[in-house]
Amino acid sequence: MEKKSLKGWLYLLPAILFLGFFMVYPLIDVFVYSFEENYNFASQTYSGMGSYNYSYVLRDPYFLQAVRNTFLLVVITVPLSTGLALLISVALSSIRPLKQLFQTVFFLPYVTNTLAVGLVFMILFKRTAYTDGFVNLLLSWFGAGPVDFIDGPYAAKLFVLCLYTIWVVMPFKILILTSALASVNQTYYNAARIDGTSRTRIFFRITLPMISPTLVYLIITGFIGAFKAYSDAVALFGTNLNAAGMNTIVGYVYDMLYGSSGGYPSYASAAAILLFAIVLTITCINLLVSRKHVHYFS
Repeated sequence: MEKKSLKGWLYLLPAILFLGFFMVYPLIDVFVYSFEENYNFASQTYSGMGSYNYSYVLRDPYFLQAVRNTFLLVVITVPLSTGLALLISVALSSIRPLKQLFQTVFFLPYVTNTLAVGLVFMILFKRTAYTDGFVNLLLSWFGAGPVDFIDGPYAAKLFVLCLYTIWVVMPFKILILTSALASVNQTYYNAARIDGTSRTRIFFRITLPMISPTLVYLIITGFIGAFKAYSDAVALFGTNLNAAGMNTIVGYVYDMLYGSSGGYPSYASAAAILLFAIVLTITCINLLVSRKHVHYFS
């Protein structure tokens, strides 16, 4: 038994070393950085250890703005993208003709470069000296005035960012949910139809419980992905996200390291640790809640 256990650990050793070197060690290093006050990147020196970096970050209006933007992005996009992906997946599963074609069409945004998609969205929504944009053209047909979605009000910019994020993440969710729906045992559906059960009841009593593990997986990974959002905002509003008022927590960390206000790795480390704590807390809450609502079938 001991030989088998040793052999198993030897198989795991490369993965343990890889994870330790590229994940555990950087996390510990960032955690130590976050407590080093007045850290000088050039001389690799600091004045002392303490919690000043955290107090500075938590009082920084740019960080508070980034937290607000990130939380709104998470709260809006994760439920909407998951719900829309579920509806589309159910519709695709019930359509036999051209099913593969529709699946390919819905999956195309996932394999397209996010910056390229962002450029298309910016063209659709951005007002210039020559045009108000395609979306404003559609709004004018309904008698609505032109809206500057890229450089205008905060609500308009948040709407475009959320729409763009949903558009980018939804194809992956559709693919996963379509596969989950295809794996449901048809015996349950046949028995329900024989009993005269309505489609709505079948969906809530059979389909949702059977794919609930997949839904929880998508929700948790969706929360994590939304909290790490940065390239989406850059694709729409450029690199100066603080001026646009659309920065995210990851964007704040990047700015503190390499942006115009960069050169402060201690502040960036403190913000990164705060982000890690937020994501870990929400993930644990999701896992605890899912224990009562997720059904695993053998």
